[in-house]
Amino acid sequence: MHAYLDLVQHILTHGEQRGDRTKTGTLSVFGHQTRYDLREGFPILTTKKVLFSAVVRELLWFLRGSTNIHDDLSEHTPIWNAWADNQGNLGPIYGYQWRHWPDNNAQGIDQIDNAIDLIKNNPQSRRIIVSAWNVAQLDQMALPPCHLMFQFYVTRDQCLDLQLYQRSADVALGVPFNIASYALLLTMMAQECNLTPRFFIHTLGDAHIYLNHIEGITTQMNRTPYEKPTLTLTNKPLEQITFDDVSLSNYKHHDFISFPIAV
Repeated sequence: MHAYLDLVQHILTHGEQRGDRTKTGTLSVFGHQTRYDLREGFPILTTKKVLFSAVVRELLWFLRGSTNIHDDLSEHTPIWNAWADNQGNLGPIYGYQWRHWPDNNAQGIDQIDNAIDLIKNNPQSRRIIVSAWNVAQLDQMALPPCHLMFQFYVTRDQCLDLQLYQRSADVALGVPFNIASYALLLTMMAQECNLTPRFFIHTLGDAHIYLNHIEGITTQMNRTPYEKPTLTLTNKPLEQITFDDVSLSNYKHHDFISFPIAV
């Protein structure tokens, strides 16, 4: 995970101090890309503990098209609680756009199914894209999507890459979670399509460290990384994968660091 640590150091060294929506303040850089090779191990931080169980729960929740925290999410992790209304609703966020993008069809457009179809049947397509940035519905969302669009690329030697564009990247708290989540999604999609997961490419717009995260992330930067762990995924169709089908072995990590959430 040296690419992530290099990003942190780049922001600490070159970041511009800026105000932000939450009034917390950040150090920020614009336009940065990191690359993680899944053939070398699963890209999850070892310089602090990342709650991988929450990563899995949230991704499966997205893939069900869910937008309510009471749909098998809040009982396991509170990561979306701060933005939900009194009934647990978040509006048409990620999962809704992925699986039910509105059109004239009552079911909407299933972008995940469409991506799978293109990967299998038109692998050289430059249109294997899933977007959560539905301009017409942004004001209905509890939080506009930060990781807003991803694209797949199939190689001639039967590997699958995924590139994510993230407009706003909370580098201390959110980005380690995002890396693990999209690496898991890449693995699931590759298995569904009988391909080998290769590169997760993470392209960031505003990459920032909140000012109240600097002390914790400096502690993290002084730690020596461990070897990457191994992801195991039960060989099932994507739609049948459950929490118990995903496991991480040999995940050796330093202590958890608590970073306050900027809401």
